[in-house]
Amino acid sequence: MKLKHTVIATSFLALAAGTATAQDMTIVSWGGAYQNSQIKAYYEPFMANNPGVNIITDESSAEAVAKLRAMNEANNITWDVVDVVAADAMRLCDEGLALEIDADTQLAPAPDGTPASEDFGDLIVSDCFIPQIVYSTAAAYRTDLVGDTPPTSICAFFDTTAYPGKRSLEKRPIGNLEWALMCDGVAKEDVYDVLETEAGQAQAFAKLDTIKDDVIWWSAGADTPQLLADGEVVMGTTYNGRLFSLIVEQGQPVDMLWDAQVFDLDGWIIPAGLSEERTQAALDFVYFATDTQRLADQAKYISYGPARMSSAPLVGKHAELGIDMAPHMPTDPANSVNTLLFNYEWWADYRDDLDAKFQAWLAS
Repeated sequence: MKLKHTVIATSFLALAAGTATAQDMTIVSWGGAYQNSQIKAYYEPFMANNPGVNIITDESSAEAVAKLRAMNEANNITWDVVDVVAADAMRLCDEGLALEIDADTQLAPAPDGTPASEDFGDLIVSDCFIPQIVYSTAAAYRTDLVGDTPPTSICAFFDTTAYPGKRSLEKRPIGNLEWALMCDGVAKEDVYDVLETEAGQAQAFAKLDTIKDDVIWWSAGADTPQLLADGEVVMGTTYNGRLFSLIVEQGQPVDMLWDAQVFDLDGWIIPAGLSEERTQAALDFVYFATDTQRLADQAKYISYGPARMSSAPLVGKHAELGIDMAPHMPTDPANSVNTLLFNYEWWADYRDDLDAKFQAWLAS
């Protein structure tokens, strides 16, 4: 297999290797604390229940759209299940690269019999998308590097006088362009209308120009936590669950800045074009991994809200630390005073164009 991959759960894989009907299944995700939570909540229990399955992990979700396009072009689909953000699921579905799912026949009902379509509700934003978590891209800062006045607004990223030093931002337009406009005086409710125009895009890039030399751009969710831990940045953005791990589990001198966190959805797609056997195995996995209990189980390891309504009451304490997880969720009322609701459909329409413009701006 040419793709970089890691074999997990050695004891389970040894069992699978000795089984005549062992079947490899490559599951693609984002690595780090997030993928570790999936391994504990989904992969290991699934392999324990299905000893003929050998799960191989891949950390290429950030490149999922491009790689699936290339695999389809080559007629060689090497992935079986892929974790993607909602907007990418929409693009893959529109291009016929992801399998359409009938939630009520192919996903588990809630324990009380409520059909999956009702239990997930509005979070099923695409015919191909199987929701898993509600998360946010949020900010954090080094408590020992911000002086006596800790930041309270996302616009602190653009204030290099009050908060000198490097800051880390994701190497993509999503989030960065919205924050740039908000911190340049555009009302939150008008951001996408403004960003739809050439003038609005120019305004956003001009605002980012003011801090371009102070930014370390990240591509992997684990980058900002490492940069913060090493003191290489004074503040940075990444997924809220990664910051939970850094602050609560590792005890680093870092605190959350929930202001203008960008709510988003993450979930599974199954690539189109798999053999009947591989498609069925993938469906078996997502049926198991997105049932009510399994989604609640993931919240024992990372502070992301489960996508099912029936899972929320089952979210309890951290599996190892014993702390209540609810206050660390992005959806907690104290954390969601000022949130930016990610516009999935808008980005599905404009992503390719703005990706190209963003890369050109970075190179300029």
